[in-house]
Amino acid sequence: MSINVFRQEFKMNSKSVATWSVAIAVLILVYMALFPSVAKDAELLNEMMANFPEALLTAFGLNGINLSTVPGYYSFVFLFVQICLAIQAANYGFSLVSIEEREWTADFLLSKPIGRTQILTSKLLAALSGLTLTNAVVWISSLGCIEMFKGTRTYETKPLLLMLASVAIFQLFFLSVGLVVSLLVKRIRSVTPYSMALAFGMYVLSVFGDMLGENTLEKITPFKHFEPRYIVQHGAYDLPLVLFSVSVIVISLVSSYMLYTRRDIPAMA
Repeated sequence: MSINVFRQEFKMNSKSVATWSVAIAVLILVYMALFPSVAKDAELLNEMMANFPEALLTAFGLNGINLSTVPGYYSFVFLFVQICLAIQAANYGFSLVSIEEREWTADFLLSKPIGRTQILTSKLLAALSGLTLTNAVVWISSLGCIEMFKGTRTYETKPLLLMLASVAIFQLFFLSVGLVVSLLVKRIRSVTPYSMALAFGMYVLSVFGDMLGENTLEKITPFKHFEPRYIVQHGAYDLPLVLFSVSVIVISLVSSYMLYTRRDIPAMA
């Protein structure tokens, strides 16, 4: 690892990390602040939801969820947190290598006395450090807001901890897939369309998989691998799907190193 590359990369991501972390913390705070009123009128809400189209409930992960309980309500909030985390991680993955090629600074970086493997490792560690900070904010804001707004309600902590523990692998999935896709594409002019497409594309696949009862789609998207509803209902992960997610991460990272070390890097004329 090159400490200089790591520092520069981390510095470049610092504002983005702070922005995403604050945004996610505010999202959790706003939604959890509504929990006392939602739980108070839970019976009326459940009756109202029973009249909603099943497709609509499925799209928002509300099928079979009891919003009057802390884990049930947080699983609804956590789905929106996952979408934010997916966009952030995919954004870092797509920009990890492409930013130098886009700004014509890749040849300057590669002229330094460090190998490509060291460069990619340093960049990956910087991105992971930023995502870990966001992960820490998710943990702190989630547990803090739950304690703040749960009132006198008791709840089982295991589903909540399982959901929060899934964040690291969930982030790694989008980071690694974004990275390998960026290396397969000749040049990325803007990472935002790619990261949005990957994050929302995976979410839409999970929704359609539920609507159509298509189990094949479950194997593609991490939104199904770490589905909050499943974790709350079973108090555990769907282990085969989690292992599939880990396999995708490993394959993507290995492929990224192979592609980057052999990549023809464009230089400024």
